[in-house]
Amino acid sequence: MGSLIGKRALVTGGAQGIGKAIAEALLDAGCDVAIHYHSSTDGARELATTADRIGRRFCAFAADLTVESAAVEMVARAATFLGGLDILINNAGGLVARRTLDAIDLDFWRNVADVNMTSLMIVTRQALPFLTAAGEKDGASIVNLSSLAGRKGGHGGSLAYSTTKGAILTFTRSLSGELAHKGIRVNAVAPGLILGTQFHNTHTTKESADKTIAEIPLRRAGRVEDVARPVVFLASEYDGFITGETIDINGGVYCA
Repeated sequence: MGSLIGKRALVTGGAQGIGKAIAEALLDAGCDVAIHYHSSTDGARELATTADRIGRRFCAFAADLTVESAAVEMVARAATFLGGLDILINNAGGLVARRTLDAIDLDFWRNVADVNMTSLMIVTRQALPFLTAAGEKDGASIVNLSSLAGRKGGHGGSLAYSTTKGAILTFTRSLSGELAHKGIRVNAVAPGLILGTQFHNTHTTKESADKTIAEIPLRRAGRVEDVARPVVFLASEYDGFITGETIDINGGVYCA
């Protein structure tokens, strides 16, 4: 693993759940960190306190990433604050709601695509000049958050969400080839059931969670730290030899 001390990282959706755990882990590893958030001001303040305590530079920027101008401005402000970007963690996304095919209208389909896929593309595109500059020097790293649903199709009512998360895996593979010559590695992680997040607090019943846990070979749900650790590993391999890969984090439910 390469040293992350002094590296500059942007984490989208970084003020709660998995994103917050990733931001905390990057701070602990030595990064200066900027996060994007939509509404989680409490989490942003907690991260600022953590960064101040350990002597890292930190700033949080609110934005609706489904609005192109807002996403563009957020990346520019984050890169200006950090003085560039070495690492981009595309974590922002969500289920939006559970709907089966017969209940999906075009507005809902487009909204889910914008939340999970189009916003990721815009942020990555806008970060590219900064990552390219870092790649030419020491290497740069992009890590995209997908989902077990992108592998297996998800539970009932997650058709649109699962489709976008599967698309992120393809985006990762394709972009890794496109950016390799620039010294930028592109990888993904695909978490399974990670309890204690807003996603599952909102969309997963206890009955459904218990049923899923019973089918997990490791016999437990995941924790946000279970995702943060491999993300930090992929980030720290900014000058490494891993690109275009997906790490599955699901306790053995799905093995690629």
